Amino acid sequence: MSKKVKVGTVQMSCTSNPDENLAKAIAKIREAAAKGAQIVCLQELFRSLYFCDVEDYENFKLAEPIPGPSTEALSAVAKELGVVIIASLFEKRTEGLYHNTTAVIDADGKYLGKYRKMHIPDDPAYFEKFYFTPGDLGYKVFKTKFATIGVLICWDQWYPEGARITSLMGAEILFYPTAIGWATSQDEATNSEQYNAWQTIQRSHSVANGVHVVSVNRVGFEQDGAMKFWGGSFISNPFGRLLYLASHDQEEVHVEEIDLKHTDRYRTHWPFLRDRRIDSYQPITKRFIDEE
Repeated sequence: MSKKVKVGTVQMSCTSNPDENLAKAIAKIREAAAKGAQIVCLQELFRSLYFCDVEDYENFKLAEPIPGPSTEALSAVAKELGVVIIASLFEKRTEGLYHNTTAVIDADGKYLGKYRKMHIPDDPAYFEKFYFTPGDLGYKVFKTKFATIGVLICWDQWYPEGARITSLMGAEILFYPTAIGWATSQDEATNSEQYNAWQTIQRSHSVANGVHVVSVNRVGFEQDGAMKFWGGSFISNPFGRLLYLASHDQEEVHVEEIDLKHTDRYRTHWPFLRDRRIDSYQPITKRFIDEE
């Protein structure tokens, strides 16, 4: 028997006005639902421009509690439309303590919980360590009406350990809300290499774990034109085959029907989980394995 679910992805550009961005995201959730989506994933930090390009204390004013105003608004939409919503937000946990967090809202409008980004980058134009405390909730799965899902966030997507653990917890789909782009001063060969690496590592999570991967990125020019967020959102099946690939420069709302029963077929014929040597993996917990 099949276990089909329709997944919606929202790839959009943002402005400096959080309320405008929230309204735009809600409109696109409605568009996805009208196309039949049952689970809709928004991009990373969709309520604002990507503010981590600078270290500016004023940007902490963009943060909000979770649950809070955004989850309240999205819960009403989820209940009205009967869809699951995956919403990436800037969380103010308490005074002076902030996280990059994704909330999951079920199809009846119930807030199911949150995942806090575990891996925090610090690179030119991505100064996230200034803003975000690393997640302390561990890896999470959420049992929604339509599927058990795992949520990881952007920089997490480069780490096979996070994908593996979340899959081992029973995730049927891995979702990656993302904000990643190219410096407009960069050459095309470097752009292509970076995007291909980004897509390849995530498709490898599909293969290694036998699950669908859904990666949703923002699009458009930000940072006064210095950064082009590269879009390229995609969905891959449990063997890494692309089912959907978005453009690099257009807003897109896409709905893809996926059959979760494919996981059993791929895992049976290519039994990577069966053949794992869990007795031999203790060294993975070391930062580096030095010679003694």
